[in-house]
Amino acid sequence: QVGDLNSFSSFAATGALCWPLLRRALMASGWCTIESDPGVFSELITELGVKGVQVHELWSLDKESMAEVGPVHGLIFLFRWRGEKDDRATVTPGPGVFFASQMIPNACATQAILSVLMNCPSISLGEEMTAFKAFTKDFPPDVKGLAISNSDLLRRVHNSFARAEPTVSEERRASKEEDEVYHFISYVPVDGKLYELDGLKAGPICLGDAGPGEAWLDAVTPAIQARIEQYSSREIRFNLMAVTADRRERLLAEQAVIEKERNMTVGKVQARAGKLPSPAELERLAASHPEPPATGEVAVDERTLEQLLIALAHLTARAAKVAADIENEQQRVGQWKIENIRRRHNYAPFIVNFLKVLAERGELGPLVEQAKKKQRHGAR
Repeated sequence: QVGDLNSFSSFAATGALCWPLLRRALMASGWCTIESDPGVFSELITELGVKGVQVHELWSLDKESMAEVGPVHGLIFLFRWRGEKDDRATVTPGPGVFFASQMIPNACATQAILSVLMNCPSISLGEEMTAFKAFTKDFPPDVKGLAISNSDLLRRVHNSFARAEPTVSEERRASKEEDEVYHFISYVPVDGKLYELDGLKAGPICLGDAGPGEAWLDAVTPAIQARIEQYSSREIRFNLMAVTADRRERLLAEQAVIEKERNMTVGKVQARAGKLPSPAELERLAASHPEPPATGEVAVDERTLEQLLIALAHLTARAAKVAADIENEQQRVGQWKIENIRRRHNYAPFIVNFLKVLAERGELGPLVEQAKKKQRHGAR
């Protein structure tokens, strides 16, 4: 979907861009559709130079699910776009709100990601995206959209996640009315307000006060549920993803804190008892005694030997759990990389050569007939 250009006067008045650039943006084809997948979005964000950010798929809007992936910077919601009328009022973006109109097809996924990244001051955007944010800061929404469309970095990174289509390119594939069109929008707190950011709208939709900290997640839940219920009678395909801080960084910081206190406790136990309990003894202590509160170096000295042993047992258990969580996260990111490589790879040459070898060996014909028989039996 392409945004409305009727309000071009404000764009021309800026003097920032010119008509040839506008024509280039509108005529540019080259933004492919990309898959709604946390691995795709996470690697896309990393390749833009943004640090310490991941994307996680959410299966529920309950607090436990949010806490598991948090802290949450923003939400991205995917739904089937039907072009239905929306009478909700939009607002003029304030100076702290980054809102861009979608000016070119297929860019809504990257635009939804940018709507979260650009509106969260705590995110380290990296050199390129920091410069882009500063450059477009005073642009109206349509000019911001054109800047996105004409960014070589954004287009290159976005298109790097295109699936290989060896037979028909997406630009040459005829569009049909019955084709399913999906659209991404974002939900993000900015300056104490909660906004729905949709590049096909004239501006942001203010959903009310965001509240302190992550209280905005409680406020956004009814808005997302209402949108799902609006289509639930005829559509069940939705996708909700959370843009979060990288869990690995949080876990590594937690691991450092645990190891520091554990090392202090180990030193005190060895000084008083001369030796450390066995792993089995530590497991028994952790299971039979509640975990004491975290403490500093001075408080460690004030504990009895029994208290030190109980603390050591729980610290050892926590250290093992965090280490396992870090390993799981590393495996998850590694799996994302493998899946993204497979998405990008063109398997057509391998398949063609494989079929040629089968044909040369006289095995292709019998396999085709065997497949036809299975198909006929399955149809009965």
